Amino acid sequence: MLLNKPHTHTVAVIGAGPAGLMAAEILSGGGVQVDVYDAMPSVGRKFLLAGKGGLNITHSEPLELFLSRYGARRVQIKALLDAFGPDALRSWIHDLGIDTFVGTSGRVFPVEMKAVPLLRAWLHRLRAAGVRFHVRHHWCGWDDVTKPSTQHALRFATPSGEQVARADAVVLALGGGSWARLGSDGAWVPLLEKRGVSIATLQPSNCGFDVGWSEHFSTRFAGHYLKPVAVAFTESGGAAYRKQGEFVVTASGVEGGLIYALSASLRDEITATGAALIHLDLLPDWTLQRVIAALSQPRGSRSFATHLKNRVGIHGVKAGLLRECVPPQDFTDPVRLGAAIKALPLRLIAPRPIDEAISSAGGVRFEALNKHQMLNTLPGVFCAGEMLDWEAPTGGYLLTACLASGRAAGRGALAWLRQCNDGSQNV
Repeated sequence: MLLNKPHTHTVAVIGAGPAGLMAAEILSGGGVQVDVYDAMPSVGRKFLLAGKGGLNITHSEPLELFLSRYGARRVQIKALLDAFGPDALRSWIHDLGIDTFVGTSGRVFPVEMKAVPLLRAWLHRLRAAGVRFHVRHHWCGWDDVTKPSTQHALRFATPSGEQVARADAVVLALGGGSWARLGSDGAWVPLLEKRGVSIATLQPSNCGFDVGWSEHFSTRFAGHYLKPVAVAFTESGGAAYRKQGEFVVTASGVEGGLIYALSASLRDEITATGAALIHLDLLPDWTLQRVIAALSQPRGSRSFATHLKNRVGIHGVKAGLLRECVPPQDFTDPVRLGAAIKALPLRLIAPRPIDEAISSAGGVRFEALNKHQMLNTLPGVFCAGEMLDWEAPTGGYLLTACLASGRAAGRGALAWLRQCNDGSQNV
């Protein structure tokens, strides 16, 4: 969508994460001058951190299942993924010279498993297209907000003092509220609320939860993994979940992949009722009858800990968890102990703070945007990425939707600028 040459436009992209960089790519390809601003000393910091243990790009599962991961915002995310879904994302990465593969879990990774080569190739492409980067620029809102202007006057705090930059359109890709030290601090919320933008409260997503362990259990087992284990949870509204995997015991509670997968429902249950009760199956591959039969075998002169380990393989953190949660008298009853092993109740009392979460829920409501992701109250301002009101579990879903939304915002801004050239702003 190349703009007419006589009309030179500038677009400011604020936020140099995946959504912002994708918007910059689309905009630069549309013939406008793009300036990318970021508060950090270098770009893509959270993206690089996410790829530290292996960059999970997207997921290979069927699209209908993929879309189900976005919960209440499935319809809005589907509109984005219809234009740039998992397959298109993989093709885009291949065009950058990065090969990918599908892991045993169905997750998609770069062959090198790292984020650095991908980001390096991407930035090279963007700079070659004329995109300019401005780091250590913390956005502080608009200048002269009460004065009519054909351009957006944007205020930035920089090491050399406050600066004002002007742009014909703006793409905000400022992230959510998690990992403030990497730039996603949610400081943009009051700036947009002041301009009449409807924003859902930021909340932790893909987060851990507090349990309130005894000091003995916390001191001895914090940092230990529980695996294999299954978690069952039934919401007060009746929806039931069961998922097998692993998670880790923390000093205050639990966290890790299995917990993250259910974190949205667990968080909402705690908000609604004050707590979330989950049940742990410590032997997910055993039937209850098999567990009871094994525990009923005579233990002779062996200690109960040895009996538990030899008969059913329960030891270490799993044995400690039973001691933490099961009344002492139940250990002498194979039926009650077996029932506890297969469905150990664990009460979660609070999500961990948002700055510890992998991602965040809440943000700019989709209802505050038009179909091109332009803010209804701020013509020429578009939003993308995690600052929008959606959430998804880990597994490539977050990155896929961020990139797709950045692409959509970039296209929306180009359409807006074209309409401005034509003398109309009805985008």
